[in-house]
Amino acid sequence: MVSLWPTPQAPRPTSLHMTFRSPSILPGFGITLGFSMFFLSAIVLIPLAALVAKTGTMGWREFVDVLVDPRALASYRLSFGASLIAATLNGVFGFIIAWTLVRYEFPGRKLIDALIDMPFALPTAVSGIALTAVFAENGWLGQYLAPFGIKVAYTWIGIVVALTLIGLPFVVRSVQPALLEVQRDLEDAAETLGAGRFYVFRRIIFPTVMPALLTGFTMAFARAIGEYGSVIFIAGNLPMKTEITPLLIVIKLEQFDYAGAAALGFIMLVMSFVMLLSINLLQAWGRRRVVAAGR
Repeated sequence: MVSLWPTPQAPRPTSLHMTFRSPSILPGFGITLGFSMFFLSAIVLIPLAALVAKTGTMGWREFVDVLVDPRALASYRLSFGASLIAATLNGVFGFIIAWTLVRYEFPGRKLIDALIDMPFALPTAVSGIALTAVFAENGWLGQYLAPFGIKVAYTWIGIVVALTLIGLPFVVRSVQPALLEVQRDLEDAAETLGAGRFYVFRRIIFPTVMPALLTGFTMAFARAIGEYGSVIFIAGNLPMKTEITPLLIVIKLEQFDYAGAAALGFIMLVMSFVMLLSINLLQAWGRRRVVAAGR
């Protein structure tokens, strides 16, 4: 017998339930979220909290005295100054390398493309030893620079060279995908209408690549600030001259000055957070530009 009354419909799940219960190859939301928070806390949050707590054991005056110590100030100037110079060099030459790898076909291109990632796989200490062997006064290149009064190893110039080496892949790998997204038909159309090459680069290519280039620059700068292994071998580690902040932290630890090391580490933590925040903001800005350009 057919019922004349309408069958009550089950209530539709809200978007919140649909989001939590969507099919997935991983276990449920609660399990994955709990494991993620546990892993993140054990590896990242708890050690950082311990660093902040150790810094909190110092008095405010003692904390300020550690930060404004002349030796610490000299290490800040060297670390941030050399990192800025290295990131700028990587921004210029990293763009040129990425352009060459994307726009041209030539023998050995794949080999050069693979060598870009070598600093990622190579231990930083090995990089420092290799650079020292090359740029020392009796090294392969240093012996030709010495007659001109150019000394690289055991100077701030050597630190810039080391930071440039470890930061180059960040810029190249950030710019390459952006160059691939540049619309070649727009370039051809602009040249057909009489636009010069520099005008095409300035109005079509560079605006598309700029967010990725800024992201790579910021990543290279952030990586250089915290670099240690490749720098200590070529820097010479002279106090007030070629002593970087990470090395000063290690020295304080060796002197059992854990509070002073934590204070310097706290400053490096704040700078790292600022760099990561800048990278995220730049990436969000780049995505908005891509969406706006596609409309």
